Amino acid sequence: MESQALHLDINYVGSCGIVLSAEQKAAFSTSLVILQNNHKFNRVFLWGKILGVKNDYFIAQGTGNDEMLDEKTVYSLDCITWGLLPQATQAIRDQCSVVKGRFIGDPAHEYEHIEIQKIGEGEDATEEESTIMIKEEDRLAAVIADIDEQVAIVPRGAFIKTPHGSVLQNRSFEGLSVTEAGKQHNYFHFREPVRLNEKSLLEKADLDKSIDFLDPINEDIPRGSWSLKFEQGSGLVTITSLLWPGATFYHVPHTRKYGWIYAGTGEKNKDLPFML
Repeated sequence: MESQALHLDINYVGSCGIVLSAEQKAAFSTSLVILQNNHKFNRVFLWGKILGVKNDYFIAQGTGNDEMLDEKTVYSLDCITWGLLPQATQAIRDQCSVVKGRFIGDPAHEYEHIEIQKIGEGEDATEEESTIMIKEEDRLAAVIADIDEQVAIVPRGAFIKTPHGSVLQNRSFEGLSVTEAGKQHNYFHFREPVRLNEKSLLEKADLDKSIDFLDPINEDIPRGSWSLKFEQGSGLVTITSLLWPGATFYHVPHTRKYGWIYAGTGEKNKDLPFML
């Protein structure tokens, strides 16, 4: 959710239970502007918040020239002071995947994980225990990367891919029509495409290379992991994720207004395939 119109756009997701207090709105209106100037970001977004046992993490993201690849994530506990999160490498994400349960709310907190390794074979096999310490700050970066990869979405046509390969805002995008907004294949994952490269040439024949360079959400597995509904007649579309409860996308048809925000515990609904 872009910081410039945050005080107005946050009302679009109020029906989904995502609200900010007057104090938080006032703090964001100044701290996000300072953050943008200090880090020389082109645009700053309020990513959302992850609820902790002691404190909540407020997350923001800033983008550079390339909207998809040139991105940094920061966090705050008081909506004013921001700290830069480490890059979520694949090694960090694999290591943090063993941690279960709620976030504590303290970036310096360390989780203790005991790994049991088998040494030798047959009757001579012995088990050896090793303790791994995992920082909550690393886990926070890993969870945010997972949520971004799986539920960060944009409407079709909002971004274009240049011949040089960089991803930019589409200045001629004027929003989806009411009919288009009601179909899930008009919303894309905002990450590097995965399933697009697996399609045959016949399937790619009708695609526009400049705007259809991402994966549509209607092909997600398990099917039915998104809930789309119209509000205010047909004046607002909201899409909520059932895989990551708390992730909500909104779009006002026939306008450039769209965005998404997350407000949850940072826990994935792994039971979803059995619930559908």
